[in-house]
Amino acid sequence: MNKIDDNSLMLLVKAGDLDRMSVLFERHSRSLYGFLFHMTGRRDVSEDLAQNVFYRMLKYRQGFTVNSHFSGWMYHIARNELKDHFKKRGAAAQYDQLDDHEERIGDGLLLDEHLEKKEARRGLAKAMLKLNEQDREILILSRFQELKYAEIGDIIGITPGAVKVRIYRAMQELKQIYLKIEHKTGIR
Repeated sequence: MNKIDDNSLMLLVKAGDLDRMSVLFERHSRSLYGFLFHMTGRRDVSEDLAQNVFYRMLKYRQGFTVNSHFSGWMYHIARNELKDHFKKRGAAAQYDQLDDHEERIGDGLLLDEHLEKKEARRGLAKAMLKLNEQDREILILSRFQELKYAEIGDIIGITPGAVKVRIYRAMQELKQIYLKIEHKTGIR
């Protein structure tokens, strides 16, 4: 059986074949969860938000067009869900330990990897939290979700060139924050 691309599946969902949403869920729930986890820092909240995003995709399926790109559309809905969440509850109160949820995020690392790598990831997670929301979001979309500059630009409403500049600046800021954390904690 040929693998149907995401856009075609979503067009089938739009046409009333709601069962096809399960295929999209299988393909994208893990990466969506990872994006939401990196933005909220909370496992329970991220799971709820991911469910809400898929619910909204079903509810607003008529807004998906032939010219839409599924992942861009999904992340656009996820961003709106995050805005609603933060508006209702304010900023994330506590960041769950990344090690507890690595297998769900999809970074390919196992819990029993070297302590040094764990400490570096913890330092990176702390540094990510210290970034402003816009910088954190653009880095998550580019580095963790591996979206192309044009896709990110469509999602957040800027040009691919502006995305490239913002990613560069965000990486420079992240590097400075990480180095400060590394210096304080002795991470190597």
